[in-house]
Amino acid sequence: MTGHSRTDYPTLTLNDGRQIPQLGFGTWQIDDDKAAEAVSTALDVGYWLVDTAAIYQNEKGVGEGIGDWSDIFLQTKIWNESQGYDRTLKAADKCLQRLGRDHVDMLLIHWPQPEKGLFVDTWKALIELRDQGKAKSIGVSNFRAADLERIVDATGVTPALNQVELHPGFQQRSLRAVHDKMGIVTQSWSPLGQGNAMGREAIDRISGDIGQPGAAVVIRWHIQHGLSTIPKASSRDHIEANFRALDFELTDDQMAAIDELDDPEGRMGPEPGSFND
Repeated sequence: MTGHSRTDYPTLTLNDGRQIPQLGFGTWQIDDDKAAEAVSTALDVGYWLVDTAAIYQNEKGVGEGIGDWSDIFLQTKIWNESQGYDRTLKAADKCLQRLGRDHVDMLLIHWPQPEKGLFVDTWKALIELRDQGKAKSIGVSNFRAADLERIVDATGVTPALNQVELHPGFQQRSLRAVHDKMGIVTQSWSPLGQGNAMGREAIDRISGDIGQPGAAVVIRWHIQHGLSTIPKASSRDHIEANFRALDFELTDDQMAAIDELDDPEGRMGPEPGSFND
């Protein structure tokens, strides 16, 4: 399978005018010693976006896997213990050092950590890092509507992106509506529901009808909803299966069938307001 050319790869326009690929490669739970090979495989298959984070402890491997690919959209995240203005500036430099790069395309605050009360200062540090050219775009992850309003009210700068848990079983419709209103791109983590979307009757049926892997069907659903999404896969077979989402389109009826799987109680990860590790 060969990589898609830039003209044919779906992108979204961020509120800072830059383009972000809709389909990315997630590296959560990929060990540092396996990350280089996984990332290199994903780039070979044709992915244009790679997502990592300080807490994944694989930035070094991710950087090695990217190697000389200069036009890949790379994003990483500042971990909770590094929140606060000065600590964030230092943490970002360490991320870049591990990645072996002088900038990333997107830098995110990983969790709001509301009880710590540091995310506004952390956001101010991200604005400074953007001004320094160390992050071309800046955003957040796991922020709620109230958290987003707070940082915008405090700084006048709206995040380009909010990366949140989002899959057919937990579709985050009200938060997506807030993002649309504020001009924030929604990016889905655990887009397959950690595999739980597979085996759903509707997805199996669509998969059989169109002769595409169930995972690709779900990823296509994200893409057609105007989301950016970062499925993680380790084997080349899964990496390629996910990438097939760019090769077909779902009908309105197929989209509606997946929309019906939404469950307001379907969150699988931590609740952002109470996650203070």
